[in-house]
Amino acid sequence: MKDVLIFGAGGHAKVVADILLQSGRSKVRAFVDDRLAGQSLLGIPVIEEKAAWLEENCDALVAIGDNFIRSKVVKKILDYAPAISFGTAVHPTAVIASHVILGTGVVVMANAVINSATEIGAHCIVNTSASVDHDCVLSAFSSIAPGATLGGNCMIGDYSAVSIGAVLIHGIRVGEHTVVGAGSTVTSHLPANIVAYGSPAKEIRNRTVGERYL
Repeated sequence: MKDVLIFGAGGHAKVVADILLQSGRSKVRAFVDDRLAGQSLLGIPVIEEKAAWLEENCDALVAIGDNFIRSKVVKKILDYAPAISFGTAVHPTAVIASHVILGTGVVVMANAVINSATEIGAHCIVNTSASVDHDCVLSAFSSIAPGATLGGNCMIGDYSAVSIGAVLIHGIRVGEHTVVGAGSTVTSHLPANIVAYGSPAKEIRNRTVGERYL
């Protein structure tokens, strides 16, 4: 059983910690968050970032919901500790089909379904009860929110987010840094760097890289 340092101490981090607990494959040594250092979360200590670098024999897992912020924290960790390993967190109720590739740092939450020949890139999130069908690709630091559904052969670009309850029909391509709004039905490809929503989803406005969406 490998100890894990969870970077972040918000609601998403609590869910990730519970996944690790439920899976029984890893032990959470500490949450890492300067704002809450000295407190505890779920009975687990929260430590400062500088203290994290003194911990040995731990994997890291960045549990921050915002895709762009998560990527910045991953980069910072690698700057301090380039040899560190990133763990994954897969809830025991998730259904992972054969020939699925899960990248480093991936989180798959309760009741999610990932079907055959799908690739989930590094540090992606497949959230609670999300469904990703066959032959999809989620590129690095993208996320699929609770209850979202992707038909087969969909591709989600780096850093993009498919929000709660959104549905993508078969074969849809979503460009990088794009946000698909909650409850949307996506029936045509979406370019990079936009916000799109509606049923059918339409481009609403442009989006700057790193713009908050949560």
